[in-house]
Amino acid sequence: MSTVTAATKVTTIAARIKERAVAKPNVIALREKDLGIWQEVSWSQYWYTAELVGHALLALGIEPGDRVAIQSENRREWLYTDVGTVAVRAATVGLYPTNPVAEVSYLLRHSGARVLIAEDQEQVDKALAVADELPDLERIVYLEPRGIRYRYDDPRLLAWPDFLALGHEHRDANPGAVEERMAQTRPDDVVTLIYTSGTTGPPKGVMLTAANVEFAIHELVEHGGFTSPPPSSKDSVLSYLPLCHVAERIFSCWFGAGAGVCVHFAESIETVAANLHEVQPTILFGVPRIWEKIAAGVQIRVESASPVKRIVGGFWLRQADRLGGLLAENHGRHTPKTRLLYAAGYLFSYRALRDRIGVRKVRYAASGAAPIAPEVLRFFMGLGLPMHEVYGMTENTAVATANRPGRVKLGTVGEAHTGVELRIDEQTGEILTRHAGTFAGYWRDPDATERVIDPDGWLHTGDVGELVDGTHLRITDRMKDIIITAGGKNIAPSEIENALKASPYIKEAVVIGDRRKFLTALIGIEPDTVGHWAQLRRLPYSTYRDLSEKPEVIELVQQVLDEVNERFATVEQVKSFRMLPKLLDHEDGELTATQKVKRTAVAGAFAELVESMYGGGGR
Repeated sequence: MSTVTAATKVTTIAARIKERAVAKPNVIALREKDLGIWQEVSWSQYWYTAELVGHALLALGIEPGDRVAIQSENRREWLYTDVGTVAVRAATVGLYPTNPVAEVSYLLRHSGARVLIAEDQEQVDKALAVADELPDLERIVYLEPRGIRYRYDDPRLLAWPDFLALGHEHRDANPGAVEERMAQTRPDDVVTLIYTSGTTGPPKGVMLTAANVEFAIHELVEHGGFTSPPPSSKDSVLSYLPLCHVAERIFSCWFGAGAGVCVHFAESIETVAANLHEVQPTILFGVPRIWEKIAAGVQIRVESASPVKRIVGGFWLRQADRLGGLLAENHGRHTPKTRLLYAAGYLFSYRALRDRIGVRKVRYAASGAAPIAPEVLRFFMGLGLPMHEVYGMTENTAVATANRPGRVKLGTVGEAHTGVELRIDEQTGEILTRHAGTFAGYWRDPDATERVIDPDGWLHTGDVGELVDGTHLRITDRMKDIIITAGGKNIAPSEIENALKASPYIKEAVVIGDRRKFLTALIGIEPDTVGHWAQLRRLPYSTYRDLSEKPEVIELVQQVLDEVNERFATVEQVKSFRMLPKLLDHEDGELTATQKVKRTAVAGAFAELVESMYGGGGR
């Protein structure tokens, strides 16, 4: 293993990783399971491999500004490639493993990626299926050889070990080449293209520069914009959300580079619950869907317990909700009363429950990337998790606002970070931000860039909001999602949808009503909790559709809807609903890769159901 030399000036994540490898070479940076055993990677090993990747890319002729794509689940090689790519002044392009062939074609062609790091045969097949449409793609490096090594003879294919061997050869022949390239780094170098989720059209490539990422690390890591005290090498995170999303990049890569946080890679999205229990991270970020699923799992666990445990568990869950409400009223700060109530709950229930769901050591928990129902946050606060809703978007490097410890206001996404200018457009109510993290523009789309960054440098987020007490930002909805009824009433559907999804029985809720006389909704059930509910009532079913069409299940959803409707004004109440006959799916074009609903696609796919609610059809 090569000796790490003196640290390069810290201007990129690559330089930061190299510096950490010098300062703390034997401290563990990454942990990943291999054949059921957690394998550890030190900071010196991390940089050693990332540097090899950099040399390999140089050997393949990668020049400053070139693009290197990665299509893989979260794993060590993802970060090695990301850091190595930045080290040679190229830009990382992340593809979701769930991207279908058509999207793979678009993203690789639009980005002009010269090299693709593909995880396995499935991802290699996607690229090869459209290879003739990708004139810029020169090499496909595969991580898992199964089904590829002895069956494929495409000259563009290169196995990961051979790719690293190429790096070894280049380093031996040009020992200082990566460091020389790093030394030439400029603040405006594009270090990553992060493609937007594409809810209303083709994804757009957001160009984030070295200066953008450094600003984010400065605000969120070093200034404690998310955690207080700031994260450190004593902290750990579980990496399970897609790394091509800006939020996971913060927690898996930028937290590591900036603070030395140890990153554990989940085995898969299906094993997150088990991996959380094993790892017991100190910092935990989740999109609303994750928090909702954990809460639903707790509900199932309590309902499945013996009669005595069910009574005791139900009692303490009700106390948790009450405790969460008291904490919310006091901005997340404990009072003598809440401390006493929590101590009792911790002794009899919460400690064991938190350990079981993998959050026993969490000192900072955050929800972001989409709106979440305050009821869900309140529930976890009652269990003792310091919950904070945060806000940012890819175009501002995920730096905008956050609820700070002791200053939490449920229903808001918190206060602007110290280096952030934030204002609400007086005419449209749109949220605008301005700071050094504002992106460099959309890749190959200057017109779209001009539409979101005005001449004064303000980023138009597309979100509508208001300031609560002059400090905390409350997001009403996306501007494009606001419903204007036939009567001219403006309605924010996300607030109604989140209230519905706060129920453990509802997974998806799509409110409809634009230019209509009243609101309706397409409802998707949570198969685990509703399935368990049906089993307890000895209600047989075979498929998701069969379960969702049961009269008893429809009645259950109606009860949830009736309870939610009571919280809203008459014009905001959902008058009718239909059950979605299937789980919404990314590959079917109904969800983005980040699990956001594509409203237009869903309304089109289930147009008959929608029209039946307005044309007199049955449920």
